[in-house]
Amino acid sequence: MAAKRMIGRLGGALALSLCLACTGPAAQTAVASGEQAARPPIMIERQGSFHAGGKVLRSPEGETLSCDHGYVEYQIPVDARRTGLFMWHSSSAHVWQQRWDGGEGFRDIFLRRGFPVYLWDGPRVGRANWGCEPYTFTPFVGQDQRNYLSWRLGPAEGEWFPGVQFPRDDPAALEQAMRARYDEFDTEPNVHLQAEAAARAIDRIGPVVLVTNSAGGLRGLLAATKTDNIKAIVAYETPALVFPEGEGPQKPTGAIDSIHVPPEDFKKLTRIPIQLVWGDNTEGTFWTAGTELSRQFVEIMTAHGGQAEVLMLPSVGLTGNTHIPFADLNNVQVADQLSLFLEKHGLDQR
Repeated sequence: MAAKRMIGRLGGALALSLCLACTGPAAQTAVASGEQAARPPIMIERQGSFHAGGKVLRSPEGETLSCDHGYVEYQIPVDARRTGLFMWHSSSAHVWQQRWDGGEGFRDIFLRRGFPVYLWDGPRVGRANWGCEPYTFTPFVGQDQRNYLSWRLGPAEGEWFPGVQFPRDDPAALEQAMRARYDEFDTEPNVHLQAEAAARAIDRIGPVVLVTNSAGGLRGLLAATKTDNIKAIVAYETPALVFPEGEGPQKPTGAIDSIHVPPEDFKKLTRIPIQLVWGDNTEGTFWTAGTELSRQFVEIMTAHGGQAEVLMLPSVGLTGNTHIPFADLNNVQVADQLSLFLEKHGLDQR
């Protein structure tokens, strides 16, 4: 596998047992319940991190600043499958690492299933915040309430959707969710910056499937026009998409306009399978437009000979899922749907 050649071995096959860092009350409760204690250790052959992309600023005197790179944290399990999962968040890496109540997240679920996992922080985000341009952070009081609604925990703060797959009786879980955010630069130049850096990271890794959330979906789709190593995309609840010039929406659809690319770039997307996944309680919310946009994307992809589909989780019996379904209480069942997609397209081979 390309990742094994290019990232390098750490002194032979290093088998490590991975234990979740369970530090909060909710995490401790999950472990105490025996949910995770009954599972065997995750056997890791190699793990590490690297930076990718970016540029170097130079002063007239020859001094330099390396900046605008992304950050990859990776773990390769023993007897790994050939194609890794490149997980692209739109809040923080925490959402891939564990459920809100401290149970296993997608990272560990898929390490157990034999997939190399790569967690990505794009340029100027999280662990890659060394930017090439000046920026400021302005605290916004009310962001917690905005998260509550936009993540579809309930119709109003303090109210819950019936059957919501969030640990609503666990105050520590809600606190963790409200803190699981990085500042984002949600502008079109940032989309291009992050897509370019991710493409460079993926070229270093080798074949991967992009697994994205929210605004990460738009960035991931654009990255797929810049590298041949993206073999599929599964996008959870993306509000904006990539369309060929002259087609699709010609007005804003969310925080960022959907991006239009030349037909030859869009054609690259038609060569890989794409699944757009949505949770529950989207009707009558901000996300209604997103589900409609996803269906429009599928129609245009199909017209261009591509493979794309919309998966509404309630249609396969999964109800109550939020905007971050892979961190919900039923995330194992959500993961099963991803495994079915990978199997269907031959992306789970060893």
